[in-house]
Amino acid sequence: MGMHYIRKVLTPEELKEQYPLPAEHAKIKAARDEQIKDILTGKSDRFLAIIGPCSADNEDSVCDYINRLAKIQEQVKDKILIIPRIYTNKPRTTGEGYKGIVHQPDPEKAPDISEGIIAMRKMHLRAISETHMFAADEMLYPENWPYISDILSYVAVGARSVEDQQHRIVISGFDIPCGMKNPTSGDFSVMLNSCKAGQGSHTFLYRSHEVKTDGNPLAHTILRGAVNKHGQSIPNYHYEDLRRLHKLYCEYNLKNPAVIIDTNHSNSNKVYYEQPRIVDEILHSKRISEDIGTLVKGVMVESYIVEGRQDIGHHTYGQSITDPCIGWETTEKLLLNMADKL
Repeated sequence: MGMHYIRKVLTPEELKEQYPLPAEHAKIKAARDEQIKDILTGKSDRFLAIIGPCSADNEDSVCDYINRLAKIQEQVKDKILIIPRIYTNKPRTTGEGYKGIVHQPDPEKAPDISEGIIAMRKMHLRAISETHMFAADEMLYPENWPYISDILSYVAVGARSVEDQQHRIVISGFDIPCGMKNPTSGDFSVMLNSCKAGQGSHTFLYRSHEVKTDGNPLAHTILRGAVNKHGQSIPNYHYEDLRRLHKLYCEYNLKNPAVIIDTNHSNSNKVYYEQPRIVDEILHSKRISEDIGTLVKGVMVESYIVEGRQDIGHHTYGQSITDPCIGWETTEKLLLNMADKL
């Protein structure tokens, strides 16, 4: 029983020294981050599409997918800014199952954190090198942030982490946008309180240091649906939900009111092929309400090369080994359709 120390891993400084972000790519990131900020603050009326696999399990297929996204980005650049999902940590409700590339760089082998943090950073750097696109990831473990703090352009805090004090206050030290999901209960006040905490300044213990943060004005909400006491999914992307959120934002008096809508999870009841229909409804709500049009800044979509999902060990190239995703043809149509309707 107890905790067993296996070995020391690379520090964030050592990892970044071994696998640095080239200076020219850092300049591209700074410009891209400013574009994302402009969307969230209302300076730009473009729409965010945070899109990609449920989990980034394979470097080759993930980078192949992002290269495809890069071509679509060029076609829709006047209306949409695409942020690819490279999700390297996966929450597990029971603690069982694949926890992401940080844990298992090879899903069919035993966990190896030392190799996992390297695999994570190498995949991000390769995607950046090939496409000049900077990704989103979920902050499942706040202490992992320094390993990729220079290469991410967006961070999400999940439904099971959003009430956690450490997640909230660590976000307050970020200089990139962070989306706070509603908890599985669906309580809007939880994610709004998380935004308030993320936007504030805090002093706390972090990685053996006493730190003080400036506050993150780009902390915002993500609607992902809820689950009732019977375990049934309750969507919260409808017009009435968005009107309610707008009202609450006004009452909370937060900086830069913004919401991203997750079209999968409990919003689709994990019926992945419903995601394009849900996006259409969201765009309709934006068109008919000025308040909603201003508040809704983008969508989050789970998408990969091959639709659906597979079990670990089946080796279908570009298909999810966690939650099912829409496939590439549907993704391409979705993004082009969004651009037409915005």
